[in-house]
Amino acid sequence: MTGIPNESANVGRRRIAVLVPLAVFLALVLLFLFRLYSGDPSLIPSALIGHPAPQTSLPPVAGLERDGAPVPGLDPASFKGAVTVLNVWASWCVPCHDEAPLLMQLAQDSRVRLVGINYKDQPDNARRFLGRYGNPFSAAGADESGRAAIEWGVYGVPETFVVGKDAHIAYKLVGPITADNFATVLKPQIDRALAAGS
Repeated sequence: MTGIPNESANVGRRRIAVLVPLAVFLALVLLFLFRLYSGDPSLIPSALIGHPAPQTSLPPVAGLERDGAPVPGLDPASFKGAVTVLNVWASWCVPCHDEAPLLMQLAQDSRVRLVGINYKDQPDNARRFLGRYGNPFSAAGADESGRAAIEWGVYGVPETFVVGKDAHIAYKLVGPITADNFATVLKPQIDRALAAGS
């Protein structure tokens, strides 16, 4: 008879040992789902904001030309002294097709340099993509391994960065450029970077 209370105490402890981790796990799942479905995913903060742009050199996309001249690869030294918009893109990325006309529009802004990182793409496909929509990039590096995207903290393509004249990352847009965020977010961030460098 004296063993019965100990058995029920052991059962209670085992139940708690199972229920507490389960409750913690469910709370984490709910928090994850809340964060995933609430708000704008493009507002994911980047740990690189305010830090120097990664010193990643990339070779050019093979055979890519603009106005009859070869387009150079990505040279980190070229960020210094100019506001640069860097777009990470790929021909296989569906939202990249949607944002292509807006990148062409941005390329008309002579106050900024527009450069690209072509992420895990085949050169032929990249050239066909830009042949279809136009090439907005003054430089385009081929990131065949994905290493440069990791150094830039890229979650997935497309992503766009604004790099100030001091070669520090000023802003990061996760996801595609849209007509709405182009006017209300990206252009103001570019203007802010231009004003900061004056």
